[in-house]
Amino acid sequence: MRERRAAVEGAGPNACIPTGQELIAMLEPPHVAAVGAEPSAQSRAERVRDRMLAQDHATKALGMEIVAVGPGTSQVRMAVRQDMLNGFAICHGGLITTLADTAFAYACNTYNEVTVASGLGIDFIAPAKLGDVLEATCVERALSGRTGVYDVVVSNQRAQRVALFRGRSYRIKGRAVVDTMGLETPDNHA
Repeated sequence: MRERRAAVEGAGPNACIPTGQELIAMLEPPHVAAVGAEPSAQSRAERVRDRMLAQDHATKALGMEIVAVGPGTSQVRMAVRQDMLNGFAICHGGLITTLADTAFAYACNTYNEVTVASGLGIDFIAPAKLGDVLEATCVERALSGRTGVYDVVVSNQRAQRVALFRGRSYRIKGRAVVDTMGLETPDNHA
């Protein structure tokens, strides 16, 4: 396992912090780990990402990069710009929430069923500052019927946690993000 070194409160200067991909592997629930990223599941997740991103004007406007997707997981990165700072010269909490919500959206739609948020909560742990590169790592925690629960950890480039987010999802019955051939479906083209 590749290790990053960072000073973590109470852990000392030599504490090991996992990378985003390592965090996903550590936090994956057993049913996701059992499926793994088999080629068809991974391919489906990537096709869904591409279809969503083609119409995702908010993500593009904020300069977010979809770093990785997999069944029930995603990683999204965003650099904190001047126009994202609030009156205290720190990144506006709504924009950190938007980053986490974007990772949540890409993770919960990887199964190719249109899925929307039914609720969310976020806790801000530390401020993000101009020039910080934030990465939101989302992992599915539970999936039952049409509902799911997803956790997102937002960290900066020093692997320091900035926010913890929990999203609740709802799948819309009978609506695919992309059809089985990878083409956009007419009923969700806006």
